[in-house]
Amino acid sequence: MKVDADELQTNETDDRGRIYLGTEYANKRVTIAVVDVENDHPEEVALAAAYRDASESATNLAEEWDEVSDEAWDGLDE
Repeated sequence: MKVDADELQTNETDDRGRIYLGTEYANKRVTIAVVDVENDHPEEVALAAAYRDASESATNLAEEWDEVSDEAWDGLDE
């Protein structure tokens, strides 16, 4: 059986991997082929890198705040 590209449908699965086809397929035999699977969750390596970047940014921000805070307290003592 030949399938034209405009006949292809993209559906998302539920949390258990099921696809709702619709009532037009009720009581019919349906053959489905999985042509591509996309992961909608971030890759572990990318996620780890993002956490590392956020941690470094937070550390830098905390260091800058300490400097500014010390300057502000020193200014109050004058």
